[in-house]
Amino acid sequence: MTNIPRNSDNFCYRHPDRQSFILCQRCGRTICTQCQTPAAVGVHCPECVREARGNMPKVRPQVVTRMNSLATSGGPTATYALMGLSVLGFLVSLVPSAQGALLFYGAGALTEPWRMVTGIFVYGGLSSIIQLAFNVYMLWAFGQMIEQQLGRVRYIGLYLLGALGAEVAASLFFPYQPVLISGAAMFGLFGAFYVILRSRGEQAVQILVIIALNVVIGIFFGTPWQNYIGAAAIGALTALIYMRTQHRSQAMQQRLLAGGLAVALLAILLVRSASLVGLAA
Repeated sequence: MTNIPRNSDNFCYRHPDRQSFILCQRCGRTICTQCQTPAAVGVHCPECVREARGNMPKVRPQVVTRMNSLATSGGPTATYALMGLSVLGFLVSLVPSAQGALLFYGAGALTEPWRMVTGIFVYGGLSSIIQLAFNVYMLWAFGQMIEQQLGRVRYIGLYLLGALGAEVAASLFFPYQPVLISGAAMFGLFGAFYVILRSRGEQAVQILVIIALNVVIGIFFGTPWQNYIGAAAIGALTALIYMRTQHRSQAMQQRLLAGGLAVALLAILLVRSASLVGLAA
C-alpha cells in the first residue's frame, strides 16, 4: 500500500485532521465533504457560499413590492389596507371570546377605550360574512375613488371620523348593547362621496338612495340604523371640511377643523360613557 506523504494542502482548511483532495472551485482551498456545497460546476467552500449569497440581489416578497409599487404610483394602498383589516377583523371575530372583548360598547368607552378602535373592524362571526363581502366590495367601488380625490391620509381620517360618528350614535341610542361598527363605518364614505360629487356639480341621488334603503332595511329588521345616519352625517361633514379648505394656504385650517371634529366626537363618547358609568353606580 502506497502511503501518500502528508501535505497541508491535502487537508481541509477548516478541519486540519481530515484529508481531502477536493478543491473549492472559487478560491481553490481544500475542503472536506462536510464543508462542500454543490455548485453549478464543482463545489464551493462555506466562505465562498456566504460571499456569493451576500452579493445576490435582495428579493422582497411579492406583496411588499406590489404595495411599494402602488404607493409610488399613487395606487389605492389605503383602500387595500382597510380591506385587509376588514378581513382580519372577520377572522378574529370567529373566535367567540374575541367578539365580547372587541365589539364597540358605548357604556364601556371610558373604561375599555380599545373598543373604539377594534370595534371599527371586528365582525359578528360567521353570520357576518355577507356584511364583510358588502364592505369589501364598497371599499373597492367607492373607497379608491375617494382616496384618489382626497389622498391617503385624509381618506383614512375620513374613514375613522365616519366610524366615530357611528359610535357616537350607538352610545346615544344603544349604550348597553355591543354594536357592530364595521358595517356602519362604510356609510361615512357614502356621505363623503355625496358631498364630493355635489362639489363637482354632479348628480349624487344614487348615494342617497343607498343610504335610505339601508335605513329602511335596518328599521324592518331591527338593526341599529341610527349608526348609519351618524356615520353618513360625519362623513359628509368631514368631506365638506376637506372640499372647503382645498387650497394649500388653508392646510392648517383644514387640520384644525378635522382635528377639532375628532376631539369633539371623542369627548362626546367619553362624557357619555362617564355618565352611564355614574348612573350604573
